[in-house]
Amino acid sequence: MNRRLRLFAVLIAAVSISACVAYPYGYPPAPANFDRSWDAALGAATDAGVQVTSADRASGRITGNKAGAQVAIALQPRADGSLQVSFDAPDSKETNPTLQQRWLQSYERRMGR
Repeated sequence: MNRRLRLFAVLIAAVSISACVAYPYGYPPAPANFDRSWDAALGAATDAGVQVTSADRASGRITGNKAGAQVAIALQPRADGSLQVSFDAPDSKETNPTLQQRWLQSYERRMGR
């Protein structure tokens, strides 16, 4: 009887351990959804001092200007379910950090990264 009890205890322990799942540290976060990214992009533009002149959520396009430089931000869903976010201010004269770097830092902070 004692042998059966030990066998039963080992079997229960084996089943319990096999049900546990451990994920490695640094498991990649889930892709950001469009609404969260849109809000972060729009807020980051304001943080960077961009005067937003147009924000069309349906097309995923934000336009504005900063110190005479035209700014364009685009959010484009990809076929794989991810989201491409781009920032363009080709005429900006800001340096160290550039307008793009300031916007990106604010965007990343608003996204919790």
